[in-house]
Amino acid sequence: MALSTQEIVNKLWNLCNVLRDDGITYHQYLNELTFILFLKMAEETDYNDKLPQGYRWEDLKHKEGIELSTFYKELLLHLGTKTTGNIQKIYNNAQTSIQEPANLRKIIKHIDELDWFEAKDEGLGEMYEGLLEKNASEKKSGAGQYFTPRPLINVMVRLMDPKVGERLNDPACGTYGFMIAAHHYIRNHNDIYTLDDAQNHHLLNEQYSGCELVGDTHRLAMMNSFLHGMGGNIALQDSLSSYGESIKNKDLVLANPPFGTKKGGDRPTRTDLVYPTSNKQLNFLQGIYRSLHTRGGARAAVVLPDNVLFEDGDGQNVRKDLMEKCNLHTILRLPTGIFYAAGVKTNVLFFERGTIDKANTKDVWFYDMRTNMPNFGKRTPFTESYFEDFEKAYTAEDRTKIKDERFSCISRDFIAKKNDSLDLGLIADDSITKAEDIGEPIDIAKEALTELTSITKELNAIIKALN
Repeated sequence: MALSTQEIVNKLWNLCNVLRDDGITYHQYLNELTFILFLKMAEETDYNDKLPQGYRWEDLKHKEGIELSTFYKELLLHLGTKTTGNIQKIYNNAQTSIQEPANLRKIIKHIDELDWFEAKDEGLGEMYEGLLEKNASEKKSGAGQYFTPRPLINVMVRLMDPKVGERLNDPACGTYGFMIAAHHYIRNHNDIYTLDDAQNHHLLNEQYSGCELVGDTHRLAMMNSFLHGMGGNIALQDSLSSYGESIKNKDLVLANPPFGTKKGGDRPTRTDLVYPTSNKQLNFLQGIYRSLHTRGGARAAVVLPDNVLFEDGDGQNVRKDLMEKCNLHTILRLPTGIFYAAGVKTNVLFFERGTIDKANTKDVWFYDMRTNMPNFGKRTPFTESYFEDFEKAYTAEDRTKIKDERFSCISRDFIAKKNDSLDLGLIADDSITKAEDIGEPIDIAKEALTELTSITKELNAIIKALN
């Protein structure tokens, strides 16, 4: 009996219990699973002949004991150093954490015995996305910081409406979720079989790109892209280094940059930012609007925490610069509890780069999805249905005719009088007077601790800068 994709995801994820005795974390398990699954997926598709002979699934699956353990280590080293392209990138610096050969044998045996028919039919990429989501939902894995909720990604992609022939980028791509969703959107809204050779070449090789600083996460992004049949360039780089200066001329940027202060309070090493600061999100924001071309129509949707909306000093300068160079037309105030990190308050900024660098923002529309919203979590899952009213307001031909108390328009002149603060657009909070809605005490304590930790980091950065 063929297994559904979700059943395979659950079976593969449950295998991590096998490795607990080896002291392997969820994140290490996902990496280990990626090494092994790539070989199996290559066998299930027409990719096997791209692997060197002697280092394929059939060479691995029959070995046992010390011979298996020794061969597996040799295989990882060989594929990471003696191959090229995607294979080399996926196995780059690959090392196993599995100490016990019997555990390795058990995982290989289970994967080999699974019926992959249904998963292949639905798309192996969907199976891998399921594993990434499992990893992100395990709070102990710490992977939540790399994982943007898929309902939010899908809505951002839908509103940005990516098109064949455009150049898309995510400068902090994590596991490549935004580009995967954009790929799905383009395939669902175009007849791919009618594209000419040039369009096909662009779609396969130049349409999507990304940048990821963390080696293990870059590996997951490469695997995710491979299983979705996508090409493009996923650089193992830091967008805030000089490499970021090469990201330019983009039509569309979709991103959820990492939160927090750059380690040690250091400033970015790229030299093209007008207001370099130790605040990573402000640097990413500058890098993103600088990477958009000025021919008209270049746009971005970016997830950013609240501090970007109100921080003084460099924060105010960056917001002014953004509103000069771009038409910042919409800010979505997101509900709390939708990210795996507790207490993070976030927003999505939607903007379009102007053809000139002056006075592009006239008004900013705010949509408040935060106030008087449910406490999202396992009991109340965050789904795309919560965005229906926002999408209706966002796409209205005449926004002034939308009757929705959450939707409001604030002029650039008013924002200027508020020291360019964008911490606006929130409606009256009924929950302040409803004790039953303020959340669990443990969540409140975690939120307070997160904010205190953030403040401590900022103060340490300031002290270091003053010294």
